[in-house]
Amino acid sequence: MLDAWRRPGARRSVSWPLVVGGFLLILAIAGGAYALTRTEEPPGTIATGSEERDTAGRGGPALLDPDDIVEVIPPDGIPAIDEPKFIESQQASWLDEREPVIAVEVNGEPRAYPLQIMTWHEIVNDTIGDTPVAVTFCPLCNTALVFERPRIGGEVTTFGTSGKLINSNLLMYDRATESLWPQVTGVALTGPQKGRELERIPAQIVAWADFQEAHPDGIVLSRDTGHDRRYGDNPYPGYDDVDKAPFLYSGEVDGRLAAVERVLGVAAGRDVVAFPYFRLEEVAQGDASVAEAQVGGKPIVVFWKKGTVSALDAGEIAASRDVGAAAAFSRVVGGTELDFIVRGGAILDRQTRSRWDIFGRAVEGRLAGKRLPSVAATDSFWFDWAAFHPDTQVWRP
Repeated sequence: MLDAWRRPGARRSVSWPLVVGGFLLILAIAGGAYALTRTEEPPGTIATGSEERDTAGRGGPALLDPDDIVEVIPPDGIPAIDEPKFIESQQASWLDEREPVIAVEVNGEPRAYPLQIMTWHEIVNDTIGDTPVAVTFCPLCNTALVFERPRIGGEVTTFGTSGKLINSNLLMYDRATESLWPQVTGVALTGPQKGRELERIPAQIVAWADFQEAHPDGIVLSRDTGHDRRYGDNPYPGYDDVDKAPFLYSGEVDGRLAAVERVLGVAAGRDVVAFPYFRLEEVAQGDASVAEAQVGGKPIVVFWKKGTVSALDAGEIAASRDVGAAAAFSRVVGGTELDFIVRGGAILDRQTRSRWDIFGRAVEGRLAGKRLPSVAATDSFWFDWAAFHPDTQVWRP
């Protein structure tokens, strides 16, 4: 179901002292070496079971205005990693098992990019197999997205941090033409590449332990980056407190949820739905929950699993609170539409009682070895998701 409920602390606008404080914090990072109550409005619904869809309010992403770009620091003030080094999982003793990593798998080659590193660099220009990729993370929006790096003028380009933001979101620039690309959309907003869309590669934020269990032979980005940073420390302590407003964001906040409430956003054409993490946790049985819906006319399922800490809570990431991890998948496998339940903390499909992991893989049962097709989904703070998708619907159980 969809609704307009919100937690206390949701704000319609932000505090400019926080904006100034945020600006100073970004400058510091660039230096580097430098009682729950809700008010209800009439809810809509998304199809789950026999419910009917309310089609009012559906719409695609917002039209962005280049005049809304905010310049914060000089280009490359937050340095991208252009020559990433990797180590075997067992060598990463500095990673706590609950710490968040961006998990990416291309042509059977899995890699993990810890947020304790990504927070300080935001972009890694990498090549997985024969595929050139840009692994990106915007800590101000909690958005982790991976794109295939395109050819421009016959050469594969790399990306850097422009030092600019739009809706508080990272604006990347390609080094071939210096066009600006909002990270959330992956569509060039200004410059010679304006209107060009990057191809997304599926990625998830998961706990390091979950990545290791699923990919024991996977590799992880090394702290040997060529830069001196306090990896493991969170430069934005307390940033994801739902009773606080995000800094460096001057727009109106959609009051249906608190500004920095975590959501998993799913968009299919003009159909857009946000799945709040706290609601997924509320309906959890044991350590997991599932949410089924129709998005863009397609049956999807969202898995949520406990055990992943926030990268934006405590001063030391490993000491942060557990927020869990979520991912979206198609429910159709081999032409069969599956339904999902949770029993004893395990995610099972009703049809075969096979057990599934957070990566959408059947790990036990008749369907063991099968994999649910990934659905393009974006981890995000609510304020940012709603700013880029103003007509989004909000799921509730």
